[in-house]
Amino acid sequence: MFTWDNFEWFALVSIVLWAAGAGVALFSRERRRWAILLTGVGTLVFAAFIAGFWLYMQRPPLRTMGETRLWYSFFMSVSGLLTYLRWRYPWILSFSTVVATVFALINILKPEIHDQTLMPALQSPWFIPHVTVYMFSYSVLGCAFILACMGLIKHRTDYLEATDKLVYTGLAFLTVGMLTGSIWAKAAWGHYWSWDPKETWAAATWAGYLLYVHLRLFRKNASRPLYWILIVSFLALQMCWYGVNYLPAARQSVHMYSRS
Repeated sequence: MFTWDNFEWFALVSIVLWAAGAGVALFSRERRRWAILLTGVGTLVFAAFIAGFWLYMQRPPLRTMGETRLWYSFFMSVSGLLTYLRWRYPWILSFSTVVATVFALINILKPEIHDQTLMPALQSPWFIPHVTVYMFSYSVLGCAFILACMGLIKHRTDYLEATDKLVYTGLAFLTVGMLTGSIWAKAAWGHYWSWDPKETWAAATWAGYLLYVHLRLFRKNASRPLYWILIVSFLALQMCWYGVNYLPAARQSVHMYSRS
């Protein structure tokens, strides 16, 4: 049965497979196919739970923070695997596995009570594409954040080519998420944008990544400032996603569907 009570079993199997894939990638580069296979199977196990939980709930599991953490763990493993396939950094799967595991463990240690119903505002056809597009963009930008940190630590400039591709992809999906959210807001509340705390942090996050893109388009190759822009932008993204929920001003936000 795909219920929240059984989530830990799916999560633990996925974590073991992700960790095995990351270990193979890190310590046995000639067995790259095994790293890809183990990571892929772990992701499929996690995806199976999300699909089954969706059917069990009879609604998309996208309402609460715990449910969005499910998607972030899933997309983080996908983005880490795609980054590994494209650039073959042997350590990227280790970092993506750690991030995906942390969010999965939070869900295990902080179980939720899930209401099957959706409030009227969440019954919009824009609900699913808005949240899933955002979660995917967060995971891709998470990989860019990992590369930026490694670039600073290792004093490497060649990671900029990879961060460029990740930021362009992540920013594109982030922009689509903001646009679908605006259309959804217009249908649900009568206005496209209200500058409440979540929307303000979303705009700040978008502007941070746009700054990186503009600097790169103007051939700015100073890696340290660019890496720091990615790090600060990703911290703003975390504030937009869940940090804003702890601000006093957020209590009146229309985005506060659940604090769990």
